[in-house]
Amino acid sequence: MRFLEKIFVVALLFCLCVAMKPLQHVAPHDMGMDEVRLSAVDVPIRKAITEHLIPGAVLAVVRGDKLAYFKAYGNKQVFPDTVPMTPDAVFDLASVSKAISTTTCVMQLVERGKITLDDHVDKYLPNFKNYSAPSLNTKPIRVVDLLTHTSGLPPYVGIVTLRDQYGIADKKALADYICTCPRQFEPRTKFAYSCLNFITLQLIIEKVSGKSLRCFAHENIFLPLGMTHTDYCPSDTLKLYCVPTEMQSDSTVFCGVVHDPLARIPNNGVSGNAGLFSSAADLAVFSVMLLNGGEYGGKRILQAATVQQMCSIPVCGKDFGRALGWDVSSAYASAKGDFGKQAIVHTGYTGTSVVIDFETKTAVILLTNRVHPKDKGSIVKLRKAVAECVHHSILQKSLK
Repeated sequence: MRFLEKIFVVALLFCLCVAMKPLQHVAPHDMGMDEVRLSAVDVPIRKAITEHLIPGAVLAVVRGDKLAYFKAYGNKQVFPDTVPMTPDAVFDLASVSKAISTTTCVMQLVERGKITLDDHVDKYLPNFKNYSAPSLNTKPIRVVDLLTHTSGLPPYVGIVTLRDQYGIADKKALADYICTCPRQFEPRTKFAYSCLNFITLQLIIEKVSGKSLRCFAHENIFLPLGMTHTDYCPSDTLKLYCVPTEMQSDSTVFCGVVHDPLARIPNNGVSGNAGLFSSAADLAVFSVMLLNGGEYGGKRILQAATVQQMCSIPVCGKDFGRALGWDVSSAYASAKGDFGKQAIVHTGYTGTSVVIDFETKTAVILLTNRVHPKDKGSIVKLRKAVAECVHHSILQKSLK
């Protein structure tokens, strides 16, 4: 292991032991919420467990800068043994990684003048092909197009395809595929959710910063915020908190190993589209940071104007409902429930979701491992039901 990598690991282990003060947990009525209505969230969550859609869950509801509800349900795992869920459980966030880590890193680099949203991707990745068609001039793909999923890149690429085309499924092969694969439509004319968009953003982050996505996010987001249970490629210490995901053909389960194939195989666990592990308490801190205009505990992660920009639908994407790295009103936004236009949301394949509403200063963090043990459970309805219970419990929209 190289010297700098050793320093990083030592620093990470130190941070696991020394944490910023956690959010204060208060009664819902102290934050302008109806306690009975809020506790109704238990019903759909327990129903999903009873119907074996999920083995368990952790729910954190933030109001202002405090926790109004924080609860663990069911089990961490049901195979090979049954282990009860705990509030400090760490989950594979899957695509929620896109919003929490990749997007925040991009916006920090925008603030520092290292990237602009209108930059053409080929400014950073010279081999990256723009859109072209026989009847049209070449149309550049920009950074903002990646963030809003309007670039025209395909949604995904299979590991088998990479191996067939390049003889190996490694990071270079994946980058080459992204740079040269056929574009599916002219940029900014359609919306198509794509993991390749955010792996491209990862390549830009790493090119501009000179650091891995993991190191950059740790140094600039997780460490300053005291998010000690958040990381890519969890250490042995952090793995003790991890919930397992899908059972494999050899009857083992992934635990502390990312579920997404592109993140796990070519990107070795550190990927722009997935790979981040975190707890509900850490995501609550992150949510408070955004609700507070980019600052938490005396640490400024983003400028207030950047948070506002990040959570607004850009003019170029007004027809598609996507903000910068987050969803506002696309077909993927049902997890918002009844929260309005000032609420942003992102979900993850493994069963995770984060809703942040700037109008009511509320965040709903629902973490499940619905892919455990056999990737059969659906929680689309559950996410919506939980968000609606939280929204209906709010008695005062504004906080003093």
